[in-house]
This record gives sequence, structure tokens and C-alpha cells, in this order.
Amino acid sequence: MINTSINMRENPLFTRNSFLKSGYYEIPVIKKQEIDLTSLKFITYADTKCNDTNNKDCGVVFFIDDWRFYGIFDKPERTLPKLKQYRVLCTPEYSLYADLPVWRQIEHVAKNRWVGAYWQSKGLKVIPSVNWGLTQTFDFCFDGIEKGSTVAVGMVGCKSDKISFMKGYNEMLSQIEPETILCYGTPFKEMNGNIIKIDYWHKRNGGK
Repeated sequence: MINTSINMRENPLFTRNSFLKSGYYEIPVIKKQEIDLTSLKFITYADTKCNDTNNKDCGVVFFIDDWRFYGIFDKPERTLPKLKQYRVLCTPEYSLYADLPVWRQIEHVAKNRWVGAYWQSKGLKVIPSVNWGLTQTFDFCFDGIEKGSTVAVGMVGCKSDKISFMKGYNEMLSQIEPETILCYGTPFKEMNGNIIKIDYWHKRNGGK
């Protein structure tokens, strides 16, 4: 098909407006799902593969460098056959670096939520990954997640600025009121909530 203004505007992968939206910036919504976390293990997206019969009962997390999963948003249909093998998918955690312009940070949050909503539309179980930057991101970085959802939080890079991390974490508790928080890395003792520590490195170390 030849691209025209009309047929491009009818293409959901161009408009990205197929899902319920929330907040001032119309961030796509990831719906709350009942997810069985019993005996759930995790692998990183970098370790997923086609016909992965050994890890079909695992969850997939994206606490890795952004460039490793750019294609997830750009060409979501290409990675769907591989990802649908797994029991649960945590959404890609696009970085909210302080030196990124605000429009880029908003875009990163929107991509996170759009991918999750897209996966849900394909019948998959999804856990939204939540991250935040400076205080100004609190106006949008928690949008698109229904209250009472299970969420995933990564501790990578947070140890050097505990005060800022805890400010965002407590704001997340207030705005989302998560039922369960999957925490990659060792949580601070000050972190409240129903926290489950997760670790995917055992997969890379042969289960050790």
C-alpha cells in the first residue's frame, strides 16, 4: 500500500491513539490485571529467545540499557511472537535522565505505557514498570497506571541518591497505591508497601 495522508492517519501504529488515555498528556493506560506471582521467576529481555521452552513460566523485565529494546515500541509486532511465550511482561523502563528535555521524558513514559497497553490488547499479562526523575516528572510519570495495580521498580543507579529516590517512591505510593511492588535490587529499609524482591541474575549464573 502506498502511504498517503489518509491511510497513515488510519494506521494505529502511526497515530498510537487506540487505547484509553489518562492525565493532561493523554498517556495510554495499562489496565490493572490479576496476576499470579506464585513461583514466578524473571529473565531480562536481553536473555529472551525464540522457542524458549525452558523459560515459558518466567516473567520478562527491562531493567537494562534503553538501546537494547528500542524496537519494542518502533516495531512492536516483530517482537510479539517471541514475548508472548512468557507468563508475564514488565513494561520497558525508558530512562528519565535529568539532562533529557521534559518532552523526551514525557515521551518515554508514554512509550512505556503504550507498549503495555498494546501487549494487553493482544491478551498478555502485563506489569507496568514505574520510574521517575526530578520532582517535575511527578506531574506525568505515574500516569497511565490504574490504582491498585502491581508495579515493578528498579533500584539500579538509585543507591547514590537515596533522598531523591525515596521522594519519588513515596509519591508513587500516594498516586498509584500499588497492591504489590516487584523490586529489582535490594530495597531501602524505609520503603513501605507490599514489596517482593526479584532477581533475574540467577538465570545468567546457571541458577546459582
